[in-house]
Amino acid sequence: MSSYRDLDIYKMGLELFYQTHTASLKLPKHEIYELGSQLRRASDSVITNIVEGYGRKRYKPDFIRFLVFSHSSCLETINHIEKLEYLYPVEKDIFHNLGEQYEILGAKIYSFIKYVEQNWKS
Repeated sequence: MSSYRDLDIYKMGLELFYQTHTASLKLPKHEIYELGSQLRRASDSVITNIVEGYGRKRYKPDFIRFLVFSHSSCLETINHIEKLEYLYPVEKDIFHNLGEQYEILGAKIYSFIKYVEQNWKS
């Protein structure tokens, strides 16, 4: 792998970020700047931490630390999505699908953390 762009978790996270960003802008105006903003920042943090961690891949503990941050941001994103599913049943299908995809992404990030812990050569 020659770039963070080669990582499946990055590719999936970036695509989910685009979908999440678009969905968050369909919320009522007051919510776009409240929970919608938190959702956008959390989903962006998932991929941003993958990129920053990859930039520190030479230092295995730093790489792992940023992957853990990414996983934590993924869980935060899921939490915001669950709140939006409840608060805005009209958009429930969109947010439910995003939540399911972020659950899959979270599992992939967790698996990648385990891989790096066991196999990564600094």
